[in-house]
Amino acid sequence: MNSGQQHRVFGRRAQEHILILASGDKVRHMTIRPWMAAVAFCFLGVFSIGYLLATSYLVLRDDLIGATMARQARMQHDYEDRIAALRAQVDRITSRQLLDQQVVEDKVDKLMEQQMALTSRHGKLDNLLDRAESSGLRDKDSTPASPVQSYAPAIKDKRASLDHSGIEAIEKQLASGAPADATPDNTTLAYVPATETVGDRADRIFSKVTLSLKDVEQDQRSRIEQLTSDAGNAANAIESVLTRFKIPMPEAAAKQDEDDGAVGGPFVEPESNDDFNNSLIALDDALTRLEAVRNTAESLPFRSPAIGKEMTSPFGNRRDPFLGRLALHSGVDFRFSPGEKIRPTAPGKVISAGWTGGYGNMVEIAHGNGISTRYGHMSQVLVKTGDTVDRSDVIGLAGSTGRSTGTHLHYEVRQNGHAVDPVYFMNAGLKLATYIK
Repeated sequence: MNSGQQHRVFGRRAQEHILILASGDKVRHMTIRPWMAAVAFCFLGVFSIGYLLATSYLVLRDDLIGATMARQARMQHDYEDRIAALRAQVDRITSRQLLDQQVVEDKVDKLMEQQMALTSRHGKLDNLLDRAESSGLRDKDSTPASPVQSYAPAIKDKRASLDHSGIEAIEKQLASGAPADATPDNTTLAYVPATETVGDRADRIFSKVTLSLKDVEQDQRSRIEQLTSDAGNAANAIESVLTRFKIPMPEAAAKQDEDDGAVGGPFVEPESNDDFNNSLIALDDALTRLEAVRNTAESLPFRSPAIGKEMTSPFGNRRDPFLGRLALHSGVDFRFSPGEKIRPTAPGKVISAGWTGGYGNMVEIAHGNGISTRYGHMSQVLVKTGDTVDRSDVIGLAGSTGRSTGTHLHYEVRQNGHAVDPVYFMNAGLKLATYIK
């Protein structure tokens, strides 16, 4: 088979590239294969890329190094800022913990001052309320006038209530709650709001305690003002009765109504402007006035000498049982059983005791302010002239001595030597029953 036939059967064969190298007499040739061209091309490409990268690095190296250094500097500053913030936070926590105890101690000292004030007031109020109760005043919130220990702190010494149970309760309150976070998120370390600390809780708790003490003080003040008003009203009521009987006011009560004449002096600010102390002074003055007029009223014969007994003859003109003609009956008669005990209607001093004409066995008692009482027709006298008697003392036994038609008590009230109707005094006594014993 010839070459022409081969071309027709297998197609045309590609021509090979031959590289001829001549050096002097020597001639060399080399056939260039397709794969050899591809390898050479790839080598040239890689070399070009490497060259371009090396050139770019040399050109941009300073910028890259500067950027890297700047980034490292920023990181260093960030870490330093975080460390400084952590140190500041630790310092704040440490200093706050050191101050917390001082804060609590200061608060306790303030509470102690308030407690001492309440304690001193307790002593004054206890005395005043005892006086008010003995004067017949009653607290509207309770049956009797309760002493101030009902709402003032009961103490045995200066620090009794706060040194033990009070401080323990406060410490329990302060110990409750989560402590402040010592390691918050670093990204918001300088701006995160601090949680409630022991000092903050102390402020809140002691504020509540202070408000509670103020409520106690306000309650005490309102009760004192009420007692002052009641004492003034009671004193006015007693004074109105005494004035009607022309009884002079006692000196302590009269001082309350003195005018401002014949007084003077430079103006000086008061030592204390404490409303509570002023209210105590007002209550003391009102009680002093009430005690003065009350003692005066209790010393006078405003009571009945025969409670529950039948009145057999009133005061005034009547037909005399012995002469049968009109005569003045200078007292009132009460039916008594023979030998029944007779007691005076008010305390006083015996100025006459024994047989006194038509009175029979009679006792006369002086009560002051020109007022005296007489008890006649007794079967037996049990006191003597000069004795001091009280309302509970027995001065004699009922009988029918003197000008008497039967066993009874002749009771007489005299004012400045003149007989007055005892019923007027007994009726006034009914009005004063709530103020005098």
